[in-house]
Amino acid sequence: MGVTRRQLLWAGAGIGAAGLLAACEGSGSDAEGTAASGGAAGKPRAGGTLRVGALGRASAITRDPHGTQANESDYLVLALVFDTLTVPGDRTNTVPRLATSWESSPDLKTWKFRVAAGAVFHDGTPVTAEDVVWSLKRLRDTPSGEARLPGIQAKNIRAEGDDTVVLASDYANAELPVLTRFTTFVMKKGTKDSEIAKAPGTGPFKLDWYRGGNARLVRNDKWYGPAVHLDAIEITMFETPQAMANALLAGQIDLASNAGAIAARTAGSREDVQVLRRRDDMAMPIVMRTAEGSPFADERVREAMRLIVDREAMVKQVLSGYGTVANDILGTGDPAYAKDIPQRERDLARARQLLKDADFDLSKTYELVTTEDISGLADSATLFAHQAREAGLKVKVVKQESGAFWEKTWKTGDFYTTYWGTNDSVIFFASKTMTSKAGQNESGWSDSGFDAAYRKVIATPDAGKRAVALEDLQRIEYDRSGYLLWGMADGIDLAAAKVRNLPRLAGYGRVQLEGVWLA
Repeated sequence: MGVTRRQLLWAGAGIGAAGLLAACEGSGSDAEGTAASGGAAGKPRAGGTLRVGALGRASAITRDPHGTQANESDYLVLALVFDTLTVPGDRTNTVPRLATSWESSPDLKTWKFRVAAGAVFHDGTPVTAEDVVWSLKRLRDTPSGEARLPGIQAKNIRAEGDDTVVLASDYANAELPVLTRFTTFVMKKGTKDSEIAKAPGTGPFKLDWYRGGNARLVRNDKWYGPAVHLDAIEITMFETPQAMANALLAGQIDLASNAGAIAARTAGSREDVQVLRRRDDMAMPIVMRTAEGSPFADERVREAMRLIVDREAMVKQVLSGYGTVANDILGTGDPAYAKDIPQRERDLARARQLLKDADFDLSKTYELVTTEDISGLADSATLFAHQAREAGLKVKVVKQESGAFWEKTWKTGDFYTTYWGTNDSVIFFASKTMTSKAGQNESGWSDSGFDAAYRKVIATPDAGKRAVALEDLQRIEYDRSGYLLWGMADGIDLAAAKVRNLPRLAGYGRVQLEGVWLA
C-alpha cells in the first residue's frame, strides 16, 4: 500500500484514516451543529488541552513523516508537528503554509517556492531552503517518491539563496502546487533515520511524548503562523469508530475524528455533542481492472457495470443518507468539476445489451473483493452484488483482512472496492490513479487519449482554457475509466460542546487543528 494513497485516504477516511490527505478543501463543505456553523462565536480563549480520538492499529504505527502512514492517528501527529509547503484551503484548494508564495516559469516547468520568513524548527534553528531541498529529495527517494512528486527528479530540486526552493519538472505542470499539500513534510537537513522519532518540526505543535500510538503535543510558541490558542493536544488511538464514539459520549475525549454515520445518528439527539458533517468527504469507488486478460478489459463491460448500480439506493442504504450520488468522476469538489456531464442513471436493459455485445460470460461468478477498513465499504460490495443479480450477473463478495487486501488486491485485483479521503482536485486523481504511468493506477488503465488530455490540462497556463481542457479529460474518465464511483460519503466528526472553531474542510483539511479553542 502506498503512503500517499493511504494518507489521503483517510484524510477523510481515516482512512478512514488513512490519509493524506485530502479533501475537498475547496468544496465549501457544509456542517451541522455548533462546529458546523463555525463554532467560533465569541472571542477565542487561550489555554486548555484538546483530547482527540483518531483511528489506528498498533501493527501499522509509524513515526516517519515520509513513510507509509496507514494510521489516521499517526498522520494527525505528523501533520501538527511537521509543516508541508502548502495545505488545503477554504476558498481555493491550495493555500500557503511553510511556503508563503510560489511562481512558475512561462513554460510551467520550473517552479520557485518561497520559505516563510521567520520560520524556525522547534529547537529554534531557522528553516532554510536547504532544509526543504533535503526533505523533498528524501521524500522523492522513498518507494512512493515518484508518485508523490510526479515529474520531479531528486537531482532537479535545488536551493536558490536562503529562502527559495526550485523544482524543475520533466514536463509542463500548472498544477504542481496542488501536489505539495500532502506529503512534503519538512525536517532539518541531515536528520538521521534513528533521530526521526524525536526530530524537531516546524508545525504549530511540538511533540511532548508518544507511546504506542498515543501522543501529547504542546503548543509551539515559535510558530510563524497565526496564534495557537490551545496549550496542548492529546491524541488517543482507537481501532474502531464505535469505540472512539463511545469514548466521546462518555466524556473521555473531546473530539472523535471520522466517527461515521452510525455514531452521528446515536449522538444526534444529545445537546452536549456537536455533529460536524462535511459533504462529499470520501470517494468509495468500485475498481474494475482494464488491463488485457481481465473480465472488465472491454469498455462495454465497464459501462454495463456503471449502469447496473442503483446509486440512490447505495447512498440511502450504505451511507444511511449521509452522502451524495456520484457520477463516475473522481474529484467532485473541484471548482472545475464537470457538472454538465449528464448524471448516469440505472439502466438494466442497456447493461444487459452491452454485456451481450461484449460476449460477457454470465455463467461465471465474479468475485468482488473488499475490506472492512472503513464503515460501509463491505456493505457497498454486498449491496452491489445484490443489484447485479437483476442484470443476470453473479457476484460473490470476498472480504479480506486489511493487510492482505492492500498487499494482495489493491492495484492488481480485477474487481474490488477502494476509498479515497480526498475530493477537491480532478487532476490530482488523474495524476495519481489514471495516467498510464501513475504510481497508484488502481485499475491498470492505459489510455493514450486520457494521457494526452492530462498533459494538455497541466500544460495550459490560462485557467479558463485549462478548465475547458479539464472537462474533456473528465468526459474520457466518465466514458472509459476503470472506476465505478457510485457515491461520496460525508465525513462525520463528533465533538464536545466546548470545542470551538473546528476546521470545516474535508479530507486532509480535517487535521488542521491549530485554530481550535475551548470555551
